[in-house]
Amino acid sequence: MNQSPSAPRQTKLLAADAVGIAEAAELLRAGGLVALPTETVYGLAADATSGTAVAGIYAAKERPSFNPLISHLPDLASARRQGLFDANALALAQNFWPGPLTLVVPASPGCTVSELARAGLATVALRVPAHPVAHAVLAAAGRPIAAPSANRSGRISATSAEDALADLGGRIDAVLDAGPTEVGVESTVVSCLDGAPRLLRPGGVPREAIEHVIGRPLVIAGDAGHAPISPGMLASHYAPAARVRLDAEAPQPGEAWLGFGPDGNDDHPQALNLSPSGDLREAASHLFGYLRRLDTLGPSAIAVARIPEQGLGEAINDRLRRAAAPR
Repeated sequence: MNQSPSAPRQTKLLAADAVGIAEAAELLRAGGLVALPTETVYGLAADATSGTAVAGIYAAKERPSFNPLISHLPDLASARRQGLFDANALALAQNFWPGPLTLVVPASPGCTVSELARAGLATVALRVPAHPVAHAVLAAAGRPIAAPSANRSGRISATSAEDALADLGGRIDAVLDAGPTEVGVESTVVSCLDGAPRLLRPGGVPREAIEHVIGRPLVIAGDAGHAPISPGMLASHYAPAARVRLDAEAPQPGEAWLGFGPDGNDDHPQALNLSPSGDLREAASHLFGYLRRLDTLGPSAIAVARIPEQGLGEAINDRLRRAAAPR
């Protein structure tokens, strides 16, 4: 049965005390969804290491496509276990963490952030927030926590527990109330991938302060002469080596098969099923990993079963269309 993003659940309002923080951390470890405060805005938090938990974020937010999510850590040492920091990234982290700066860096060999949270990319977006309640939850959870803004997609970001509850009540497990946020705008996002740090999103740390630390002007993503690197800016995106054929009834000779639901082709020698029961949240959690596994088999193409264009199916199909786009 397909999981609806609006399936009702009881949303608890937790106080930002030791009991509330412990309960929030336990919910996150169990795969739940918790709106929690940071110094920028309230974030919709889930275990970043669990594709299923991350899929719950997309379902609750009704997010239209699988863009990479920022993973939050309690300190720089934890962040360096997830990503590879060059000199620029390390200088920025040491100067602005904890604080409203997100760094996009290559994922480390031991990175535990799920492929869904990374949108199938070889990079990972990391932040160490300054809010004491967020820090306490992260430390208690003991794992990276993905946390985009705690609002439905396209709506105004939540800067209070009341805002988060009004937008997501009945869709998530809890809201941790620590009062209004301080910064009120999202974090600045800077990529440190090729020796030339790029500004992907302005935010809580001014561009001039970043340029002062790195000693050079930031490249602005999307400037003329620079290929766009922000998710969703290219028609062909995150594509496997094999051609991708969508809305297939069955695999053709030489093709691998990516199924969905009880489609009857799972006995194919190169087949994986995103969700035999037709659960879109389960399908989302498997999407990137299954595409990667089928691609390593060297098929002439990957045939993909029809995915319903509803709920998380919209985001799954968006990703698949990009994978199938002409290159």
